[in-house]
Amino acid sequence: MANDLAGFGEFVEANLAGLTRYGHALTGNPHDAADLVQTVLEKIGSRWSSVQRKTTDPVAYVRRSMANAHISRWRKHRRENLVADLPETGGAPPADPLEHEPLWRALKDLPPRQRAVIVLRYYEGLSEAEIADSLGVSAGTVKSQASKALATLRGRLGDDDPDSEGRATV
Repeated sequence: MANDLAGFGEFVEANLAGLTRYGHALTGNPHDAADLVQTVLEKIGSRWSSVQRKTTDPVAYVRRSMANAHISRWRKHRRENLVADLPETGGAPPADPLEHEPLWRALKDLPPRQRAVIVLRYYEGLSEAEIADSLGVSAGTVKSQASKALATLRGRLGDDDPDSEGRATV
């Protein structure tokens, strides 16, 4: 048992930064990302020996767990919350420095699965097969989700011509 915990500790130490970046891209802000990573690692840590027996790529397993947990949370909390008074805007700077970047805002507006595919492909540099394995979907699903997401991003960013030179930047 102690050996399993040591192995899990080493896994977390080696992969925490990448998982946190992935969580930030999924959730759209660093605070929710930290919560997502912590929640998923807590669940996986309690059954680390079982995870190691079931999978050859624990990072892909954790990413899939993070995507699933984020999608579940999004479905649970996506309802509109009405408030009696508008919150004070104050002069405080936004918590996320990328909040007003057009690409970041467009990325945040994508559905969770499309966002996960785009983040894994262009931010983490994974292949379609690796993304499919990470998310537990087929390579065809990865391709279709990426295509839809890129079309949406191009439309929102004003690049309607798929043959334009800026295409590789999205």
